[in-house]
Amino acid sequence: MIPPRGPDHALHPYAPQPARPDFVWPGGKRVAAYILLHIEHTEIEPPADAHRDPRFRGAFFTGTPDWHTYSYRDYGNRIGAWRILDLLDALKLPASVAVNTLAARRHPELIAACAARGFEPVAHGHAASRMITARMEEAEERAHIATARDELAAIWPGATGWLGQDHGAKGRTTQLLAEAGFAYSLDWANDDEPYLHASGLLALPPPAEWDDVQTLWLRRVPVTRWPGLVRDALDRLLAEPRGGRVLGLGVHPWMLGAPHRVRYLRDSLEDLASRADVHVATCGTLAAQARAALHSA
Repeated sequence: MIPPRGPDHALHPYAPQPARPDFVWPGGKRVAAYILLHIEHTEIEPPADAHRDPRFRGAFFTGTPDWHTYSYRDYGNRIGAWRILDLLDALKLPASVAVNTLAARRHPELIAACAARGFEPVAHGHAASRMITARMEEAEERAHIATARDELAAIWPGATGWLGQDHGAKGRTTQLLAEAGFAYSLDWANDDEPYLHASGLLALPPPAEWDDVQTLWLRRVPVTRWPGLVRDALDRLLAEPRGGRVLGLGVHPWMLGAPHRVRYLRDSLEDLASRADVHVATCGTLAAQARAALHSA
């Protein structure tokens, strides 16, 4: 028996690239890029019902209380983030900030520094130690999303998008996010271009292969290769005739903010800043521009 064409869900229709609407970003640019800075808090002792990414085990995870993982995140918020902010200042680059509510509460000086630079918040759940999983009932997931939205808005208003912690999601998550008033999410790594879910939520391509933790920590790619990976992706996207392409860079301060790694982030960002043919903006700006382009296509 031949299986049905396309995905095994009804969250969005199957759309192979040749059937997709083609559009360009402002200025006639075919490729856009964004920088996603992560400000996260990991609890030393998460609640008993909290779910966390099962990939973080072994040397990275020391059980409960989890002093090891906590100290890595604490280094990022205490030290690494400030190095990265200095670098973004020097290159005059905008950034979106994936921030969870516990980090926003515990690091007001860091939130204030990002807000003062005109950066844009992206709702990122409650903590790096709590993610949405299939174990959640609908009411629990709905409350998780709404509480994260409201608590972040009270500290740093303006988040129009959502990034699930460790991309945790269920079949109903896109609908719940749309109902909660979010315009876009960064959870779907199945395209180079934005597209609309059936719920109306826009899927903006997340960093995926260009997220530092995914690439350098979990996949063990040497950090010396990081600038080349980003450069190769941009070169290829720019060489292709289609427009509407997006490349995101996911930056965790405890990872690329470390003193022996930040030079490689600098190399990538210097290259990005020098490309006049790439539209660099925040996630929310790109999501609004993409939605308008898709509706007019």
